[in-house]
Amino acid sequence: MSKVTRRTALGLAAAVPMFAIGKGAHADPLILKFSHVVTPDAPKGKAALLFKQLAEKYTGGKVSVEVYPNSSLYKDKEELEALQLGSVQFLAPSVSKFGPLGVKEFDVFDLPFLMSDETHARAMMASPMMDLFNKKLEDKGVTPLAYWDNGPQLYTANVPLIMPDDFRGLKMRIQGSKVLDAVARQLGALPQIIAFGELYQALQTGVVDGEDNVASNISTQKLYDVQKNLTVSNHSRLTYSLITNKKFWDGLPADVRPGLDRAVKETTAFFNDTAAKDNETAMGTIKASGKTEIHLLTDDEKKAWIAKLMPVHKEMEGRFGKEFIAQIYKASGFVPPQS
Repeated sequence: MSKVTRRTALGLAAAVPMFAIGKGAHADPLILKFSHVVTPDAPKGKAALLFKQLAEKYTGGKVSVEVYPNSSLYKDKEELEALQLGSVQFLAPSVSKFGPLGVKEFDVFDLPFLMSDETHARAMMASPMMDLFNKKLEDKGVTPLAYWDNGPQLYTANVPLIMPDDFRGLKMRIQGSKVLDAVARQLGALPQIIAFGELYQALQTGVVDGEDNVASNISTQKLYDVQKNLTVSNHSRLTYSLITNKKFWDGLPADVRPGLDRAVKETTAFFNDTAAKDNETAMGTIKASGKTEIHLLTDDEKKAWIAKLMPVHKEMEGRFGKEFIAQIYKASGFVPPQS
């Protein structure tokens, strides 16, 4: 189906439910779709199922939430367009996916070692800078309801990744962020954008040599079956945003919105707690498999990684402006190393 035809079909599919919600025309429950790309037992998958339960409970059955895991409804590249058109009501993508939407500012979340621990991540999420990010999304017809911290990212590959030069020549899977592209190139790797649902096969067949992810995703997707080495690099954090269509959200009936607000708040608390626990459990699972050798960076090795990757920060000053990067440093509490 051509892009124009597909957009038209999605728009027609969305038109009736969006109108019905806005008018409160149906006595039947409002059917709301929640699409995501991970397994039901990953932190995001668990949170989506909890959101369904809480949303239906707190609205007194006025909504029915259908959850579609594992890219079964939309893939990475399709879901944001579907949300804008009103064909799906809830997504929880990585914020790295917002660049192609036209909100490039979210790419700064991928700056290496900017938010390498929970303290810096929480400081960023609580900062006034988030109001700017939220406004940028709303201008695209997308309302961010919450941000979910899925924890530190680790590198995997079929060769040991101990020092930055170990990446040279490797084909590394990335998400569609300009910062992630720059990180891979700075390491001497060849960046390849691969949808999450296609990652296992891409690693298995050698389309790419490695990737970075949180431990829970590496475990639930069984990436350790096709990756011999894992480096606990903690070079960035995987941040999701629970988002919805702005027109849909603003048009919800008055007897529905409060229940959904409550469901969002409680699901967010659950996710942030669950992700930390699941990442710890996942590391045990990966280690117990005996298929993947795990390496923890020493202090000297980490310093070498930071020194190698700080030029990416400098490069992004040209994209975002030096003042904007300074504001991000302040918001997250990041202190760049002195050269």
